[in-house]
Amino acid sequence: MLPRHLAPALGGALLLAACAGAPTSPTAPTAPAAAAAPCVCAPCPVCAPPPAAPSAAARPLQPARWEELRGWQEDDLGEAHGALLASCSVLTRQPAWREACEAARAQPAEAAALREFFEARFRPWRVSNPDGSSEGLVTGYYEPLLRGSRVRGKAFAHALYGVPDDLLVVDLGGLYPELKSLRLRGRLDGRRVVPYWSRAELTPDSPVLAGKALFWVADPVELFFLQVQGSGRIELPDGRRVRVGYAEQNGHPYRSIGRWLVEQGELKLEEASMQGIQAWARAHPARLAELLNTNPSFVFFRELPDGEGGPPGALGVPLTPGRSIAVDPRAVPLGAPVFLATTRPGSEQPLRRLVLAQDTGGAIKGAVRADFFWGFGAEAGRLAGRMRQKGEMWVLLPRELEPEQALR
Repeated sequence: MLPRHLAPALGGALLLAACAGAPTSPTAPTAPAAAAAPCVCAPCPVCAPPPAAPSAAARPLQPARWEELRGWQEDDLGEAHGALLASCSVLTRQPAWREACEAARAQPAEAAALREFFEARFRPWRVSNPDGSSEGLVTGYYEPLLRGSRVRGKAFAHALYGVPDDLLVVDLGGLYPELKSLRLRGRLDGRRVVPYWSRAELTPDSPVLAGKALFWVADPVELFFLQVQGSGRIELPDGRRVRVGYAEQNGHPYRSIGRWLVEQGELKLEEASMQGIQAWARAHPARLAELLNTNPSFVFFRELPDGEGGPPGALGVPLTPGRSIAVDPRAVPLGAPVFLATTRPGSEQPLRRLVLAQDTGGAIKGAVRADFFWGFGAEAGRLAGRMRQKGEMWVLLPRELEPEQALR
């Protein structure tokens, strides 16, 4: 799904821009260049040695005890059984997960049996930030519904695009194992790899977007938030609905337009929810392009088969409302069970439950960082848009699996 994205979550690995000629982000690697060329990005795997392994205290996963998981005994684990089996459909490809996943399939979807199963076969690992703290940010995302059409018209004037032909994507993990799941995105300028076009440069008359419109939608603000969420559904004029999902991203870092509005004094921090941003955008149509272009990230989509289940996340399995989260895969193994202790949107009411790390997103960076998937529709959107809570996380790993192995 890749947001938040992206969205994304964006959706789903760390999305990096090419950095030929000038740095883009402080952590973006550069494309290979001539030996005499200076390194313009830091760190740079081409012209600098890989970083030293983190100390034990700085590792994101620290040993924990089951008694530390606040709310573990109260959660109805049976509600997470389907999401667990979905993760296992992918995790069983790894020998260390195979036995535990085979046992999971034999378990009834009943809380007491699953609690006994986890406590017998798994160990909890507290997720920690580099400074040793264990509290972080939990946000929410959802699958929106937009009105649209397959053809442009007066009522549907804003395009949702597929992947341009000139977008270059390089899997850096194939060259540098320490950059596993990181990708470089750019375009060719002669024989050089340069950053891909930013959102401000990807205007409707851009030649690279010619013929790439998949759908045309009614509302440009909702279209922007579709890019942030990473997937959604479009209701066509005849009432049929189609599903679209993340296909690629332009490689530029995600920037929060809500934060920009706060910095400009246009909104107070507590007003910078999705709903607050949408209200400001509709009240200031002349400044819409200025607002949206403060986020240079741009998401391209693909049409997906429609179905009753959730949209596919970065793991490749359908997301389960209320039981799937997006994480930073550098700290939390994709697919793993995670016990999340947070609060409901805009309140102190506890939200403590077993979830599955089945997605990633461009805005989901850091160890104790999660994006909670609320599901489809307006109510899910209301909850997701208001969620900005503090939370703690524990990753559950099979007893024979060490964190360093799980994060390879």
